[in-house]
Amino acid sequence: MNQQTTIHHSLAGLRTTLRRLAHRASLPVEVRYRLALSASRVAAAELAAGRPVQLEVVPQPLDGGRLTVRLHLPHARRQPPLDGLPLPAERWPGTAAVWRLPAPALGSAGPDAPAPGGPAGNDRKAPVLSELLEEELSAAVRQADALAEDHQRLKHELAETNSGVLALYVQLEERDEQLRQAHGRMLRQLEDALRPPPVRVPGLEMAVHYEPAEKDAPTGGDLYDWFVLPDGTVHITVVDALGHGLTSTRSALNVTHAVRTLALEGHPLESIVARTDEVLATFDHELMATVQLARLDPAGGGLVLANGSHPPALLVRGDGSTRLLEVRGRGIGFPLPGSERLLRDRLEPGDLLVLYTDGLTESRRDPREGELRLAAAASRHRHRPIEEIPGAIADEMHTVILHPDDTVALTVRRVDQA
Repeated sequence: MNQQTTIHHSLAGLRTTLRRLAHRASLPVEVRYRLALSASRVAAAELAAGRPVQLEVVPQPLDGGRLTVRLHLPHARRQPPLDGLPLPAERWPGTAAVWRLPAPALGSAGPDAPAPGGPAGNDRKAPVLSELLEEELSAAVRQADALAEDHQRLKHELAETNSGVLALYVQLEERDEQLRQAHGRMLRQLEDALRPPPVRVPGLEMAVHYEPAEKDAPTGGDLYDWFVLPDGTVHITVVDALGHGLTSTRSALNVTHAVRTLALEGHPLESIVARTDEVLATFDHELMATVQLARLDPAGGGLVLANGSHPPALLVRGDGSTRLLEVRGRGIGFPLPGSERLLRDRLEPGDLLVLYTDGLTESRRDPREGELRLAAAASRHRHRPIEEIPGAIADEMHTVILHPDDTVALTVRRVDQA
């Protein structure tokens, strides 16, 4: 094959020449039709405008058997776009595209081989164009078949992968459910440890309802404690520590433990709020909590209250009348903490005492309106079994929640011991 330069005025002629040259150089069929398609795209605009293009083919048999194909657009006003061609091309000075292709037939020529374009080359019969096209079509069909097989294989692999992923999701879901159950058991055990069961003493019925502001953090800062003192009276502590979650739980526990210790040591009830602040201030400088303390005599019904910034207790008489038992005072971590006085009253048989945290009455952001609703709800539910009353009150109070907060509702009812 000698260097050849041809002028073309049509795409059909350009393609035919390229196909025959590529065939003579034994280029792979796929390279051949990609070359013809790429050259057609480069020259299409010029030929459509009636301007001829020049094709130059330079064989280089002694340089690894390479074939250089240059397509010149002598009349083009700008360089042709070469991006995205089926067979990438190099830019050439001026308005030309160049393809450098390995040509096996050229590379087979050794020192003793006939010169390209000599008798041996001329004896090679020029292929019929239809044969070349049929060969290219067959190659394209084979490639399409191979792609189809690859696509089918990938679909099969994807189906297997999806099946494996689905099985993994099922396993993960099962594992998540196991973790949720374990988490629930742990939280219930933690709640049991933090929230002591009602004290059982003759003459009093006691029950409590706790509801966290966040369902996934059921150990908030609202805690309670109740126990029997050596003289037989029942002590009750209700605490609302600032914040939510485990940090506020720790603060509330510190308060309940300090109050219990001071009460069992015999400190007067009116001093316990202030003494608790003194005890805790040395190691918990951020602690702020409201607290209410109650002492109940199961035999005679005597009631004594001390308060530190906490919502007032509610007393519901047996006839349904209600009264808020308000005691002024400042809570733990507040300036001048302590209960300003003690409030004394008496529970008659059938009377109900309701102690609570502000999450019960401030769900609609209006504490006074909440206190009125609480009085009405407690009066309506006072005849229920004691274990149902706190939950029934909370359900009625929380029909609308604009301000979610941890909630404790604790009820004590005096009963006739006869």
